[in-house]
Amino acid sequence: MPLTATACKNAKAKAKPYKLFDGGGLHLVVQPNGSRLWRMSYRWSGKPRTLSFGAYPTLELVEARAARDAAKRTLASGRDPSQVKREQALAAKIAATNTFEAVAREWYEHWKTGCVDAYTHRVMSRLEADVFPAIGRRPIADLNAPEILDMLRKIEARGVHETARRVKQYVSAIFRFGIITSRCERDPSADLKGALTARGEPERRKAMPRGELPAFLRALESYDGKAQTLLGLKLVVHTFLRTTEVRAGKWSEISDMDSGSPLWRIPGERMKRRLDHVVPLSRQVVGILQELKALTGNSDRMFPSPGKDGVMSNNTMLFALYRMGYHGRATTHGFRAVASTLLNESNLFQPDWIELQLAHVERNKIRGAYNAAQHLPERRKMMQWWSDNVDAIRREGTTRPLLAVA
Repeated sequence: MPLTATACKNAKAKAKPYKLFDGGGLHLVVQPNGSRLWRMSYRWSGKPRTLSFGAYPTLELVEARAARDAAKRTLASGRDPSQVKREQALAAKIAATNTFEAVAREWYEHWKTGCVDAYTHRVMSRLEADVFPAIGRRPIADLNAPEILDMLRKIEARGVHETARRVKQYVSAIFRFGIITSRCERDPSADLKGALTARGEPERRKAMPRGELPAFLRALESYDGKAQTLLGLKLVVHTFLRTTEVRAGKWSEISDMDSGSPLWRIPGERMKRRLDHVVPLSRQVVGILQELKALTGNSDRMFPSPGKDGVMSNNTMLFALYRMGYHGRATTHGFRAVASTLLNESNLFQPDWIELQLAHVERNKIRGAYNAAQHLPERRKMMQWWSDNVDAIRREGTTRPLLAVA
């Protein structure tokens, strides 16, 4: 006679497995450990077969019967239900690896090779914050332009239009990777040309207007925040390194600080263009580093922090500028533009020296073999000139006249 829900519920374990039959080949196998499993016996090509449906009570009696009936319809259509089940499991596995997030993470592993860690982490953070929650679980081949636009509109709604534009670029790159790996056939984000809010002028990292530089340098001297942050800002101003390059600095990179030729040698893996970079250190920078070493010299890092990266946060110095009243008026990265402008306007230094010191030189544009110490004597004079002028600008309250080379 057919099983009842009560019989399934009250089935007790015995020393050996036994079966409770329902009909049409469906039965409940009760194991010695107490587990109860749904099975269906049938014949295919004259041979006995068994099909598994799942465990009770996760799969109730009524659901097991529905699964049995579906299997019988498959048999009636001339197909083996066990083979159909294997095909469905394979399709589900493939679908799981073909979600947008799965393809994106595979793309990321290929793409990040050769890129600076700080940049790759920022890209993945944007994907995890804005993209994966919206479309990450969708099969990449099923996504369409309206879904992507809806996701981008939510980013724009926060007022970060440049971020929305960049996210669209990442999404497009992921679709192109999906195409070449046969996970999708086209890039629907290409249909969104002109759909995002117009950017107008490119959003750049603001450089401080030169007329505000004297007041800023004086304000910096009276900054009442953490000494480590103050010294980091001073290093950015005097060396015009990128913030990431300063905050991730290691004491092992500093050499000859007590000699007349101190250097900061930054390995290529920490540089944007993946090339070793040498910074001649002015007397002022040596003084800043000596102050910093008194604070953090017991660590291998110049700016250690208990955070997950082990170094000062990317926003620490930026927030210090905000605290000083420069929110929206300047960024730490913008000091590179200030230094570049004043150095070029001085007409005292070759543009190549300035570009080398800004680490703007690209591998495919280098004249001859690249040498991190190229024009080092000239750059050492230039960096001392720059530090002397920073002091003069703060002291005199004007960016004119510029000092001569000592």
